[in-house]
Amino acid sequence: MENNEKQRKFLSGMSGAFQKATDLSKKAVDEIQKGAKALSEKTQNDSYERRMKKYNPLFPQDMDLAGFKLPSIIEIVDKIVRKDVDVCEGAVGWTSVEKETEVLHIYKEETDRCGVQFIPFMDCNSVYYVDRFDPQRYIKVDCIFAKAVEEKLAELKQIAYVLGAKRCSVVIENSRVEKKKGAIAVGVGLGMKSVSNEQTSANETGDYRSGSTSGEFAGNDTPKRPKLKWFADDDNIKQLIEARISDPNSIKSDTLKLEGAYSATMSIKAASAINSLLGKSGVAANLNLETKAEEEHRSKLSFHIEF
Repeated sequence: MENNEKQRKFLSGMSGAFQKATDLSKKAVDEIQKGAKALSEKTQNDSYERRMKKYNPLFPQDMDLAGFKLPSIIEIVDKIVRKDVDVCEGAVGWTSVEKETEVLHIYKEETDRCGVQFIPFMDCNSVYYVDRFDPQRYIKVDCIFAKAVEEKLAELKQIAYVLGAKRCSVVIENSRVEKKKGAIAVGVGLGMKSVSNEQTSANETGDYRSGSTSGEFAGNDTPKRPKLKWFADDDNIKQLIEARISDPNSIKSDTLKLEGAYSATMSIKAASAINSLLGKSGVAANLNLETKAEEEHRSKLSFHIEF
């Protein structure tokens, strides 16, 4: 009888120990499962954040924020380029930074959200730069410099007409910009090393005309003050206007040399950013805007006027 009691207690203890071990094992499994789930969620969240950072999608609510401002460069793209990217679902486009310059890539179906006019028209797979005189106009980059030349020539001709000139002529001359890559020797201690060097130079003897115009008018001695756009900050033009307005007979003729940098279409930095963007997208890859911007900054405008 006593042996049976001991055996019962022994079996009861073994059962309790087994149950305790089972409970501990189940708890351990639960903890492992919870840990695995937490790790999986964290991995998924980390992956999502990485994709968000990589694709940087722009959503309608982002554009509706009070502080949102359109960057100076806009690329119009097809929505299909990101149709399989989960983090871009519901987006209107995305933003990126090219050469320290912000770019908005917007889907062609969403361009109305920008609230601007695209000149000469809205075209998919095209890049536009803001009109420096009107933030509500964005001009297609493959025609922006040609359009600027036309406007500059027309403005100078209008200045001559409003000031009462009999005739005028304008010639825009650019210095070709040549980039040469070579190696230069640099002294380092007792030795020398070759360093790759990119040099930019203007071929002053190879000037070419990028635009010209002339005009003859009836002429008068009652000059008016012209409206200025491209040449609003040019001191030579302002001095000509003031002299003609204050005393119409003080000038019979004059030839002004106007620096292109004062009426530049865009900065060289912005042109470099657009070049980088075009190179990545393959859009108008042969259009070297940086060279065009450098040529424009180096250009001179010869403005001859007779009263």
